[in-house]
Amino acid sequence: MLKRIILPTIFIVLTYGFWISPDFKEIAAGVAIFLFGMLFLEEGFKAFTGGLLDELLKRSTSSAWRSLGFGVVTTTIMQSSSLVSVITISFLSAGLIDLAGGIGIIFGANIGTTTGAWLVAGLGLKVKISAYAMPMLVFGIILVLQSSKKLRGIGYILAGLGFLFLGIHHMKEGFEAFRGSFDLSAYAVAGYPGLFLYTGIGLAATVVMQSSHATLVLIITALASQQISYENGLALAIGANIGTTITAILGALSSNFQGKRLAGAHLIFNMLTGLVAIVFIYQLMAAVDGISEFVGIRQDDYTLKLAVFHTVFNVIGVALVAPFTTRLVNFLERTIPETKLVTTEPKYLNDAIVDFPETLVEAVRNETVHLYDSALEIITHGLSLHRHDVHSDKDLLQIAQGDRKVMEFDLDAAYVTKVKSLYAAIIDFVSRVRYESEAQNTDTLFELRLACGNIVQAVKDVKHLRKNMSTYISSDNESIREQYNLLRVEIGMLARTIDIIRQGEDDSVSTLDLDDFKVQIEEENAAVDGTLDTLIRDGKITATMGTSLMNDIGYVRKIIWSLADMATTVFGSRDAEDHAVELLLSLDEDEVETLAEAQQ
Repeated sequence: MLKRIILPTIFIVLTYGFWISPDFKEIAAGVAIFLFGMLFLEEGFKAFTGGLLDELLKRSTSSAWRSLGFGVVTTTIMQSSSLVSVITISFLSAGLIDLAGGIGIIFGANIGTTTGAWLVAGLGLKVKISAYAMPMLVFGIILVLQSSKKLRGIGYILAGLGFLFLGIHHMKEGFEAFRGSFDLSAYAVAGYPGLFLYTGIGLAATVVMQSSHATLVLIITALASQQISYENGLALAIGANIGTTITAILGALSSNFQGKRLAGAHLIFNMLTGLVAIVFIYQLMAAVDGISEFVGIRQDDYTLKLAVFHTVFNVIGVALVAPFTTRLVNFLERTIPETKLVTTEPKYLNDAIVDFPETLVEAVRNETVHLYDSALEIITHGLSLHRHDVHSDKDLLQIAQGDRKVMEFDLDAAYVTKVKSLYAAIIDFVSRVRYESEAQNTDTLFELRLACGNIVQAVKDVKHLRKNMSTYISSDNESIREQYNLLRVEIGMLARTIDIIRQGEDDSVSTLDLDDFKVQIEEENAAVDGTLDTLIRDGKITATMGTSLMNDIGYVRKIIWSLADMATTVFGSRDAEDHAVELLLSLDEDEVETLAEAQQ
């Protein structure tokens, strides 16, 4: 409802402004061109994410100082704290970085974004930047039309810079012309009432334009043409700093609870920083005067002094809040608790990660693990085993022999609600993005999709296995009960080994050890090694029992192969070369059968 009101209101205000003043039209066009340039810049930098940028992000959040430094550097290079925020939310949503690391990047982005004010104040208003805009636009658009993704990315960046420069030029021209017909300084309000008023205006302008950079450029050009007072310009800058959080909030709407926590941290930090800046505004102004005098900025050069102020109050904000990052994380975790998702819904897949290939692969991998965890609960319960026993050091055979009770639960319903729908969501997501991803990631996504299929197949086979197993593990016939207990333990031990590989705490266990289970199920196959015939011939089991056992050994074999292959893909080495070696060394079906026959 609110959106329906805001957009028409903006159109009405703009139309009225265009009607009463051609100078307002020039300023508004400059803002529009500037924002268009920001969109081009973001699109250009997206072309280079998924490679060096993503790798840097993953390696740069191991400590608070690294996270802070990464935020400063990337925002300085990109001149877009919004893009850095969106990338950070996507990584956090995908489970690649923790909340503290994400908050550190946001802190750094707030400092990095101040470089935009320095560039505009120091260069943008002193040279005819429109002269540089035209060549950038020409070369940029030519490159945008190329088929190469990297060339298009460079083209978007060049064209974006051209539009930024052109927008600044039009805003500057509009304010200089505006000064002769309308004096905004006549409406300035002194003291704290004026500070709060102009802070609100700066906040509203940034929310509308979705760019604190655009608001800062507007403030600097207005200051340069003496349309606003220095004090009111500072208040506008404070409001712009608070208003920029709207981008992170909007980006978090489509993300999970972690993304919402990061947006909350961004809002809290900027609100506290803004409040401190307003309360101590006169002390900060005195500090800015001292710093300006020290570095040689003229006393009446209010545009550069605004850049100094913007940097100083953001650095102070980080210095005040950073020591309390742990408490902030704890507060956000309590305030925005982890969503108790029904397992039919993905935890890590969302549209925010589609544009970042490396994030995309890791999110799909994490979602595959989520699917496996959901399936493992059904598999172990279907075998009437407890997961805590499977993941312990207890003797599974002793547990199986000592407990003949069948776990009662609706396996069909659990499969539909916890596995089938989640699997469908993963397949739908991968199918939508696989052919749009980087070429080197396509094979990985395909392998992960096959791994998901193996997980689902294992659950289906347990479903078939459970019919006879539920009957025979509680049977008074000791021989048939022993054979089915051996099958249960075989799958349970495989799940235990997969968990050890997943945790990575035992270097002596690797995905190559999973081949042992494939060999074992072939080697100890009761239907092949004569055990089944002996049991029937000696009258220890009936022919009907023997037939059921023969079929169920086949299901167990398929379960072991499915889970072993899944684990090799999901929990094997992340390094492409090492993973290729693992696949090369793992045994295929013919090699397993040959080895099993040799050992019998």
